[in-house]
Amino acid sequence: MKKGLLTFIISMVAMAAMAQVERPKLVVGLVVDQMRWDYLYVYYDKYEKGGLRRLVDEGFNCNNTLINYVPTVTGIGHASIYTGSTPALHSIAGNDFYMDGRFTYCCSDHSVKSVGGEGRAGEMSPRKMTATTIGDMLKVATDFRSKVIGVAMKDRAAILPAGQAADAAYWWDNSVGHYITSSYYMQDLPQWVKKFNEENTWNPGKDIKMSPDGVTKTFLMAQAAIENEKLGQRGECDMLCISVSPTDAIGHSFGTRGKENYDVYMQLDHDLAKFLTYLDKTIGKGQYLLFLSADHGAAHNSTMLNDHRIPAGGWSVGDARKRLNEHLKAKFGLDNMAPYTYSYKIFLDRPGIRQAGLKLQDVVDEAIDFLRQEKDLLYVVDLARASEASIPAFLKEQLINGWNAQRSGDIYCVTRSGLYDFVPGSDYRGTTHGAWNPYDSHIPCVFFGWKVKHGNSSRTNYMVDVAPTVCAMLRIQMPNSCIGNPITEVADQQ
Repeated sequence: MKKGLLTFIISMVAMAAMAQVERPKLVVGLVVDQMRWDYLYVYYDKYEKGGLRRLVDEGFNCNNTLINYVPTVTGIGHASIYTGSTPALHSIAGNDFYMDGRFTYCCSDHSVKSVGGEGRAGEMSPRKMTATTIGDMLKVATDFRSKVIGVAMKDRAAILPAGQAADAAYWWDNSVGHYITSSYYMQDLPQWVKKFNEENTWNPGKDIKMSPDGVTKTFLMAQAAIENEKLGQRGECDMLCISVSPTDAIGHSFGTRGKENYDVYMQLDHDLAKFLTYLDKTIGKGQYLLFLSADHGAAHNSTMLNDHRIPAGGWSVGDARKRLNEHLKAKFGLDNMAPYTYSYKIFLDRPGIRQAGLKLQDVVDEAIDFLRQEKDLLYVVDLARASEASIPAFLKEQLINGWNAQRSGDIYCVTRSGLYDFVPGSDYRGTTHGAWNPYDSHIPCVFFGWKVKHGNSSRTNYMVDVAPTVCAMLRIQMPNSCIGNPITEVADQQ
């Protein structure tokens, strides 16, 4: 009888193992800050065979992946990739946005404290994001046995991707020259992080994001997280969210071409090649699922374009705001009726307008009529009525998706293509982003590894399609505010 019972137990265990949902051992999300889609090919012949070139040559490349909201900035991009949603629903309306009567940073949370540092750099959490992420859904699907960790130089690039229920998020504090976290996640740094920091301190007080060394430190920290947390080695599907931040800082200062940009992408490629080799050895080739994308792209330097007779330049929404305030004061008798701007958006003083007994719509209409006289603007849009605007359909969709009623501005200014929201000087070398245009909204999207067959597609996909694609592959529910669709060429390969 005992033998029969033992046989029964063994058979039941075997059946349970066969019935278990098949998933990769580890999911790695890799977001390269400010990586234009064409960087996959601009430097293709210079890349090592084992890095970015390997992803293109062996993975599935979604060549026409677009951002379907504005503004195209870092905080929103990271939130949108991992939630499969847009500011209208996940509520991260910018790196900074209007909330509770003032401008605030997307991750600031003064109810928590720095862990591993002493300043405000650690007073951060994902609480301002009102949606779940891939990692949150993975943890729910496995009764919270899966581990989810975020690693980046920028706090928002580690925190927002990892989600609400993350085990940890680690970001760099320049003031102390090492990685920190916040009490949202833990009360003390793990011993392995302390050891990593001791061995990898970098010039306290200086911005590591301005050096390719920041790329290397990011991948080393990601590898240390895998080693010490045993990610992908515990019998559960885990997730590691990595963001490479120096590519953005260097791009802002030195533009999309030239030695500095070339150097940082060669470092990225080299470090990625080593990291993929490490994953092959530690997790197993074909046992991990990796996706590569970007939070936004970047415009080419206007001076460079002008040198080749391509129209480009700047238009300052801040300067336009000053002119608008003078006009509105003359019309309504109130000072500073447009107190804030952010990335082509103008915020009106709603409480002040209400207290003065004025109708908000009357002020909006007057402001739009005035701004339409700006020669460098194609359109001036009432964001609350964007669905009624006579503008191209894709731009209308971007405006609606990017507008959060509680946190976004009132008026959006659409410049002529090639004009950026600032006025560059004659010696300007850098770049910026934030607009609807393809230079800012066309991003890479490559899937690699577990159950991914080599191929490519030029069908239009959107940033918000990444999360439902990964969730479909993992057989888990998509995040709670997801509006994207699985990319069938990838999700249906299993």
